[in-house]
Amino acid sequence: MKRVVFLIADGVLKPSSLFNAIEVFEKANEFLVQRTGKPFYDIRLAGTNLKQPLVNGLFTLQIASLKTTEKADLIILPSFAENDDFGIRKNRSALDWVVEQYHAGAEVASLCTGTFLLAATGLLEGKPCATHWKAAAYFRQLFPELKLHTNKIVTDQQGVYTAGGAISSLNLVLYIIEKYNGREAALYCARVLQIDIDRNSQTPFIIFEGLKDHKDEVIRSIQKFIEQNIGDRLTVEQLALRSAMDRINFTRRFKKATQLSPADYVQRVKMESAKRLFESTSMQINEVMYEVGYIDSKAFRETFKKIAGMTPGDYRNKFNKIS
Repeated sequence: MKRVVFLIADGVLKPSSLFNAIEVFEKANEFLVQRTGKPFYDIRLAGTNLKQPLVNGLFTLQIASLKTTEKADLIILPSFAENDDFGIRKNRSALDWVVEQYHAGAEVASLCTGTFLLAATGLLEGKPCATHWKAAAYFRQLFPELKLHTNKIVTDQQGVYTAGGAISSLNLVLYIIEKYNGREAALYCARVLQIDIDRNSQTPFIIFEGLKDHKDEVIRSIQKFIEQNIGDRLTVEQLALRSAMDRINFTRRFKKATQLSPADYVQRVKMESAKRLFESTSMQINEVMYEVGYIDSKAFRETFKKIAGMTPGDYRNKFNKIS
């Protein structure tokens, strides 16, 4: 059997991340017992006892300590809320345990914002990783050297897995089940639990808000200016002049504050506005294109697909509220 240990760290756990993932493994065992007579996954909880508010009640977990936990084959770090930097500062000994287990042969996976804890172990150095798109800007602040892919649903390299946010975590569990037990087992879990097994990108679901939690008031005023003038043709030179800086210094300062170049930021703001128009109006593609300041149809379509992960027409068909 493959021993799967869910690490319950000292922090504010998102219970759905934990229990949904456990249920997928349980369904895999159900399928495998039917086919082979034996379960494959030995599921354990280990780490820190929890007590936290949940709606109008109290959620508690009393579990085995890491000291009494046998060697793991797969360690999973569930999602945590961002209180206290996702619990990173409280869990040094637990993260050291993860590293020891990894070097002893265990695989390690993170679900959603569990990637923050995984990043703090150092095991993601030189490897691609994913987390929920809404936490991406903060992740880059804490771990600027890591290769974060906000479009990815699942990453897998050298026995280290990560998943994007929310339901994407279930796609990672399905991925692991397919890897060890085959496509049929994974499809069984997906069908019983009604999970879209072939989702491979969180790009269409990203809402671009722009990183504004920084101390550069000049750059923040430029961000506001961009968002208020979406229909205009905005060049880096114009924005630099408005900031009373030369292009090189403005670009460096803008990227330091927002994690994006000025040109990329302008594109993302315009495409976010286009997405909202496709969702909430009956405007045609060319009408939306002009509304967000593009005159070249090919450039608009290519930029939209690069940022939204699908063509303007496909996006409108999928998300339009009045179609």
